[in-house]
Amino acid sequence: MLKGKVALVTGASRGIGSSIAFEMAKEGADIIVNYASSSKNAEEVVDKIKKMGNKAISIKADVSNYNEVAKMFELVKSEFKKIDILVNNAGIVRDRTLRNMSQEEWNNVLNTNLSSVFNVTKQALQLMGDGGRIINISSIVGQYGNFGQTNYAAAKAGIIGLTKSLAKELGKRKITVNAIAPGFIKTDIIKDMPFFKRKIIRYMIPLKEEGNPEDVANAVVFLASEKSRYITGSVINVDGGLAF
Repeated sequence: MLKGKVALVTGASRGIGSSIAFEMAKEGADIIVNYASSSKNAEEVVDKIKKMGNKAISIKADVSNYNEVAKMFELVKSEFKKIDILVNNAGIVRDRTLRNMSQEEWNNVLNTNLSSVFNVTKQALQLMGDGGRIINISSIVGQYGNFGQTNYAAAKAGIIGLTKSLAKELGKRKITVNAIAPGFIKTDIIKDMPFFKRKIIRYMIPLKEEGNPEDVANAVVFLASEKSRYITGSVINVDGGLAF
């Protein structure tokens, strides 16, 4: 479904990001793997994609830093000349109640999870032609909140507002802008969660199981394809029904 397309995925060296990169590569896309710190993981993702017969490169850049993002896009322009699909996936957590949260913990999460979407998307639009696809990874926490995650919830809610506004701005160019709100997904973030807490949350999910990164990635592939051409400004929950 994505043959001939060039896709940039931020935070793609592991977890949901790497799954998104793999699933889009399976559909024929060439992939730019952005990462902030784990060069080994990023190169492993690139190697696997190349073995599928696709072109792939990794680029280190802190997406919360506008200047680093600008340098990243200089490389993108040199290697690919264009961007067809942008997936804003990079994110971090710094959980703490607001009463105990430091300004640094607030700023780090807002800058990495929300300001990065501005930094990357603004640059990507210079290389994206009409009919492009922008997919932002939000969270059900951005819709419903969560104890100890005011910073994370604010950032993910901001992504939803940004998505809807940008969809209205870019509609005339047939560029669709959508968000995906994952729920309880098997990633490193929940790996160290106490067993009983995971069990309680699993009980609350109508489908009675945690999601896989591939579940999110499959939704991204759909939104990146022509099959979703008439969908924009939407938020798709991938949460097993947890949020309803």
